[in-house]
Amino acid sequence: MNQSFNLLFYVKKAKINSQGEAPIYLRITIDGKVSEISTKRHIKPAQWNSKQKVTGNTESVKSLNFFLKTFEQKVYDAYHLLMKENSFITTENLKNELLGTEIKKRMLIPIFQDHNNRMEKLVGKEFAKGTLGRYQTCISHTKEFLKWKFNTSDIDIKKIDYAFLNDFEFYLRTEKSCNNNSAVKYLKNFGKIIRICLANGWLDKDPYLNYHSKFNEVTRVFLNEKELENLINKDFKNERLSLVRDIFLFSCYTGLAYIDTQKLTQGNINLGLDGNKWIFTKRQKTKTTSNIPLLPQAEHIIEKYKDHKTRLNSGKLLPVLSNQKMNAYLKEIADICGINKELTYHIARHTFATTVTLSNGVSIESVSKMLGHKSIKTTQHYAKILDAKVSEDMIMLKCKLSSPGKSVTKVI
Repeated sequence: MNQSFNLLFYVKKAKINSQGEAPIYLRITIDGKVSEISTKRHIKPAQWNSKQKVTGNTESVKSLNFFLKTFEQKVYDAYHLLMKENSFITTENLKNELLGTEIKKRMLIPIFQDHNNRMEKLVGKEFAKGTLGRYQTCISHTKEFLKWKFNTSDIDIKKIDYAFLNDFEFYLRTEKSCNNNSAVKYLKNFGKIIRICLANGWLDKDPYLNYHSKFNEVTRVFLNEKELENLINKDFKNERLSLVRDIFLFSCYTGLAYIDTQKLTQGNINLGLDGNKWIFTKRQKTKTTSNIPLLPQAEHIIEKYKDHKTRLNSGKLLPVLSNQKMNAYLKEIADICGINKELTYHIARHTFATTVTLSNGVSIESVSKMLGHKSIKTTQHYAKILDAKVSEDMIMLKCKLSSPGKSVTKVI
């Protein structure tokens, strides 16, 4: 730990008493931050010299200088004790160590639980239920890790350091069998609790400062043109499956996630600058604006269900079932349509980004804006998985260049 540490005795002349004496103070400076401690000794300012000692040869002067030297040694001893405890030393905790002041410990689990309790009250307003679930799982893993590593049910937040994070990650990967992305996600969730501690001034140093972890890129599943066509043309005799298919297709042509589709009302449909109907909404997950021109396929689905009793009773734009039911029925739909993919509702959003838009020449900037991405880097993940489209385009180019009458420029 490379910290600057300086001590300076001085006479505080501004506090001269009626006997003409001023108190002697010790100024402690650590990394530029200053704290002062009174030695509870007084002298006449004229007796103080530049060597931070009292001038004179009397027994009282010698005794006072010896006291100051002993006091200084106590400060050094306290500093070295804190260093041995691997504490991040501040002027405040050094002063508390010297004065014997008990520092109130802040424990991790109550802080984490308070965060989760607040989040629970904001579910449906600022957070999705699934987000709360991830933090509840994270605190559960944290408690189990504390028992596994330290044989304790809680820990002082000041003891959370780089080694703690590495050990927690190791525990998640081994004892909990988490894959890379799951482990990284839990550490990211845990990082929010640390940021709360830092913001409140309960931690002096960020344990994540030198900690690095990275998500492995996940190949996003989407429906290709043929699979989408099969889904559209399938005649379902079952009304329930037909409804689920239609709501899923609505998201394929709007790019909206389940929760954003579920909360839509007629008020979200308005005329855009081009005079056509647009969806104007905000993403539940990121709170970013998502404005989407309404394609005929999506508009047709809205029209189809405008008089549906569930829609009329709820005031929503579409009669959307619960996410759990939607996903269960989509698996059934995939089997019926011969789609050999694990069909979930979120695949509709991926399909909009790839098959519906990027594959048809819509710019990545426009797709990013419609999806409500905060960064175009997120949208670029979809562009990477369109190798099939690149292959098709190049095959067409080869055919054109090989056609009679077409001249091929020789490359040197």
